[in-house]
Amino acid sequence: MPAVREYPSTHEARRAALAIAAYERTLSLTERDLIRMITDPGFARWREQIEGVGGCSHPIYLAGHTTTRNNAGEVLHHYDTRGEPGERLAVRCRNRRATVCEPCSRLHSGDTFHLVRSGLLGGKGVQERVQLHPRLFVTLTAPSFGAVHRATGDTDQVCRPRRASEQCEHGRPRGCSHRHPDSDTAVGQPLCPDCYDYPGHVLWHASAGRLWNRYCHTVRRHLATAAGVPQTRLKDHLTLAFAKVAEYQKRGAVHFHAVVRLDGPDGPDSPPPSWATAELLDAAVRSAADAVEVRTPYADAVGERVVRFGTQLDAHPIRSTAFADESVVTDDAVAAYVAKYVSKSVGDAGGIDHRIRHYSAITCAPVNAHVRALMATCWRLGFLPELEELRLQAWAHTLGYRGHIITKSRHYSTTYGALRLARAVHNRGGTLADWDGDPGVITESAWHYVGSGYTLAEAECAAGIATEQALYRELIDEIRAVGEWRQ
Repeated sequence: MPAVREYPSTHEARRAALAIAAYERTLSLTERDLIRMITDPGFARWREQIEGVGGCSHPIYLAGHTTTRNNAGEVLHHYDTRGEPGERLAVRCRNRRATVCEPCSRLHSGDTFHLVRSGLLGGKGVQERVQLHPRLFVTLTAPSFGAVHRATGDTDQVCRPRRASEQCEHGRPRGCSHRHPDSDTAVGQPLCPDCYDYPGHVLWHASAGRLWNRYCHTVRRHLATAAGVPQTRLKDHLTLAFAKVAEYQKRGAVHFHAVVRLDGPDGPDSPPPSWATAELLDAAVRSAADAVEVRTPYADAVGERVVRFGTQLDAHPIRSTAFADESVVTDDAVAAYVAKYVSKSVGDAGGIDHRIRHYSAITCAPVNAHVRALMATCWRLGFLPELEELRLQAWAHTLGYRGHIITKSRHYSTTYGALRLARAVHNRGGTLADWDGDPGVITESAWHYVGSGYTLAEAECAAGIATEQALYRELIDEIRAVGEWRQ
């Protein structure tokens, strides 16, 4: 005789429901969101999307479709987000700042490495003969706006040796007898904030882009003069190519690292003339740095400032890795150095990575007194009608600097767009020729923005995915290193 199935009574069901509700009240918001997420039927596909974007910290969600047809109207490929979780597709935010999105910043640094390296060693559409062209690694600094504390490291040298009796007009000592490690919060801070030229610092940042552009023109003029060639005919003999990255120092001032190269009249595919040597280029970059200057708009409050580079300038020839020792600047070292700094920002100098909308955000910002004074100076000078074109308030979070973190001349090497296209084609398992396809193939696309970011549990899961992929890359690097050692 079959057993009789017993069903819970209404009272028991109510007790079970109350127990579940009581348990749910003990859960945090993240735990509740995690239960919702993992019980969702689309969780597995959502995880695949986030793994595909490398655990991006703030993905962008798009909705739409893409359809590829041939001349006969036959559909070769069709994709629609209506079959995705939430009817949307996650794509990378592509933020270069490591403080904002570490996975995307790493990818951007990798692209920068190949962009700079291809201009030194060839590849990515650049001929390998470019290795034989004169090349320099140049560092241009900002001038001094006032004495600041310096890092002394492990040396016995003190910060700023001066007599204890020497004081500035504000009654503060002109020197510092301490030894500051690199991690000391005093490094980069002015010895006397009242003596520090904050308007000059901010206006130098606002004019640094124009100063660099004029510097490039001045280098070309000095090259023409040294070679005895009319300036208007220099392009018939050679071209100047460069890739430049900006870096914030501890004092909050930008300085530039640049790869400068001489090519023939047709760019990297043509050799420069025999008289265009690395020594000639070295003399031109140094003399141009001493001569170039720009002027800020005149304002009654600050006058007219002459903006120039600092006196500290380094220029080193770049050698091939195969013919260099540890003390020589090599192709790979320069590319890695530039790629490292492209993921950094003013946040590494103690600033913030987001725009300031009102003055109270400056007073509440988690920054040191020096950076706060620079931001406040940007805000105050931004009210001057004469300086309106500098947009100082809009760029107060970058301390007035308005330029891109990295710039390059057109013919230096490949582009970010070309590198991203090559990566997309590789991920699809094809080649660039397949991507270009038949001219008769028509692709129709319609996409629109539908959201961004994560919920609490999604953010935790994405962070775990990013960590897993980072550990996997480290493991692969260790395996490769062991293999190279055994060989």
